[in-house]
Amino acid sequence: MLVKAKGPLQSIAANRLTDGVAVWLGNGGRWVERVGDAAVFQGPGIEAALAEAAAAVKAQLVVDTYPIDVEVRDGETVPLHMRERMKALGPSVRPDLGKQAEPSPQKPAAAA
Repeated sequence: MLVKAKGPLQSIAANRLTDGVAVWLGNGGRWVERVGDAAVFQGPGIEAALAEAAAAVKAQLVVDTYPIDVEVRDGETVPLHMRERMKALGPSVRPDLGKQAEPSPQKPAAAA
């Protein structure tokens, strides 16, 4: 684990085992591909979320689970560390690919 989460609000990051895609623990225990959809945990909820993530590792759904510091902006979960922001976007060498190329529910797609 490279990022040491210390803040009061945290989410759980991982990689899906089948294809390596970055995912985050969402509401209801499902793994989501958009960090903006990640569930936010605080206090004892963080330990419970980590236990849920450990169960997903054991079930071979995800690997490399760890907590990340987040905040909520306009109803979306936003990572506080640059590494996690980059991970959420996809490949940084090709902004026309990956998650950064997809329109956000909060911002419309660019006109062609």
